[in-house]
Amino acid sequence: MIAIILSLSITHLIRGMVGFVESTNSPRKPYWIHLMWCGYMLLLIIHFWWWEAELKNVSHWDFAKYLFLFLYINTFYVLCVLLMPTNLGEHKNYVEYFFSRKKWFFGTLAFCFLLDFIDTLIKGRDYFFHHYNWEYPVRNITHIILCVVAMYTSNRKFHAVLVLLFILYELSYIFRLF
Repeated sequence: MIAIILSLSITHLIRGMVGFVESTNSPRKPYWIHLMWCGYMLLLIIHFWWWEAELKNVSHWDFAKYLFLFLYINTFYVLCVLLMPTNLGEHKNYVEYFFSRKKWFFGTLAFCFLLDFIDTLIKGRDYFFHHYNWEYPVRNITHIILCVVAMYTSNRKFHAVLVLLFILYELSYIFRLF
């Protein structure tokens, strides 16, 4: 299940990004901040997939855990669809589209970081409290707060700095932990 849904998420993002190459004469040009969020989502999904390798250590599975995991993984797909719609609809360009969907995107991303706490607890209390140090909860709480701020601001400089910080931090986090 994890592989299927995450593969669909990655496929959706890559198909959307390749669409920019296919339609170079389209008036709907890519927006660099939007593309950076797409790149961030790819990185986050790859990291998440790696992180989920620890599920092999869960000795007891019940339907509640399985259902939670199914719903949690689907938030990644929802994020990818929000970033790369199959149709821009009434929006003239990706700048307009991105800012019209920022509450949905950042609200879902914040929710995803909240769900991550539960996912980590499923792997065991020892894993949650001892495998990762203080940085893990601070990371998630800070990301949630920044996502809530991003939901309510349309300042392009803020969004540019935010996506760059999220990408740089995620890369740093991945390489320091793994």
